[in-house]
Amino acid sequence: FPSPSGFGDDNEEESHWSLQRMLEWQRACQAEARERVGGRWSGWGHKREAGRRGAVAVGMYHSSTQRRHWTFRSEEELSRRRADANRRFRCKVVANGKVQQNASFILEPHEELTICKYYEKRLLDFCSVFKPVMPKSVVGSACMYFKRFYLNNSVMEYHPRVIMLTCAFLACKVDEFNVSSAQFVGNLRESPIGQEKALEQILEYELLLIQQLNFHLIVHNPYRPFEGFMIDLKTRYPLLENPETLRKTADDFLNRVALTDACLLYTPSQIALTAILSSASRAGINMESYLSESLMLKENKASVSYLLDGMKCMKNLVKKYEPPHPEEVAVLKQKLEKCHSPELALNTNTKKRKGYEEDEYFTKKSKLDEDEWTDDDFIE
Repeated sequence: FPSPSGFGDDNEEESHWSLQRMLEWQRACQAEARERVGGRWSGWGHKREAGRRGAVAVGMYHSSTQRRHWTFRSEEELSRRRADANRRFRCKVVANGKVQQNASFILEPHEELTICKYYEKRLLDFCSVFKPVMPKSVVGSACMYFKRFYLNNSVMEYHPRVIMLTCAFLACKVDEFNVSSAQFVGNLRESPIGQEKALEQILEYELLLIQQLNFHLIVHNPYRPFEGFMIDLKTRYPLLENPETLRKTADDFLNRVALTDACLLYTPSQIALTAILSSASRAGINMESYLSESLMLKENKASVSYLLDGMKCMKNLVKKYEPPHPEEVAVLKQKLEKCHSPELALNTNTKKRKGYEEDEYFTKKSKLDEDEWTDDDFIE
């Protein structure tokens, strides 16, 4: 596993962690290792998959923490969690006497969701132009971390600009996409000093992010099952002459579904299969026989019905998704920046912001003010 303070950098200042943080990181690594090798081997056909660095064992989805802890029953449950996070933060800052309950700049739950949608898109844009090219699995993990984090936290307490970069930074480590910390912040359109500040904040929030994810770092994305289905179509479904013709439209569906909450509601295999069948439908190709014959669902009408209902709901998620309007985002960002202004300092838990450092000797003094780098510093 990579070092907690970076990607094997020799910078002693960056790697200056307290014992508490090192123990927390060790716990995260142990949890990751258990999930990597726990249960049965996975991949299409329950086989080991040859990874980028050799044979990599990945725990099956049905026994994963993603299924047990991060797959939810309905959109209503997700809305309740976000509303609870908003309510908890409101109660906390009102109890501290920092703001009034009806303060005009306090965001409502639906406004927080709009802000999250905006920064999710910024996260995807950042990853899409990242140099070197970022693997899809890393992008998917980063987006999943971001969605999970803001199920239980408020954007008014933790600025999504920093959290989104921390999600991408952590995903690079977990997925073994080996870039140095200098390379990572080099993708920001900023001066060297601004990049140093960004890295400082990322490292400050990294452990907080890991803890808020409950150390569940392994993400099962739809990209592996998608490739599995493509192989299956090529080898066991001769009725479709060239399955590759479905790839472009299916990839587009996966990109669009990544902006929705589908990954919190459906299994990776469901998402992958929906992408393929949606692509086939748009091409005028009927693949009912693939479901009934190749996937052996002919006699299991209940499973077919459940699968088709899920696909329909997923398509509706994609269809009804609306990107935030720029005018609305501009107004909400003003409220957000007010919440994070130094005079209010609504981020009430300093230790949490600093990564739960309990030893003052290991707490670095901030070199720059947090607002000295902005959304405009992302490379487009």
